[in-house]
Amino acid sequence: MRKSINYLSLPYNPALKQRARELRKAGNLAEVLMWRQFRDKSFKGYDFDRQKIIGNYIVDFFCLDNGVVIEIDGRSHDGKVQYDQARDEYLEGLGLVVIHILASDVLHRLDGVMTMLENHFAFM
Repeated sequence: MRKSINYLSLPYNPALKQRARELRKAGNLAEVLMWRQFRDKSFKGYDFDRQKIIGNYIVDFFCLDNGVVIEIDGRSHDGKVQYDQARDEYLEGLGLVVIHILASDVLHRLDGVMTMLENHFAFM
């Protein structure tokens, strides 16, 4: 496991707090299904946050234990290649690992997604 990152060491934009709350309440199906896999430390004992603010971004899932961001890429990411790339570079610049998962894979191949995560270097 990688060295833990302190929450307080991560940049935080308080102006995004209400938007993060709205996203948690709205939750699309793929995100809800992933949250069921992560909540209450049910994935390998790791603690995840949902719709976490990091800098000027809201990430889908964040695991502080090992500095992993998981993004579920669905329709909201269509046409946002440059935005997503800039966000990934920013997050990786903070020393975080960014993992992208297609929403369609979560919806149709959740077992395969979880196997991939179980074997991902960030969770070893």
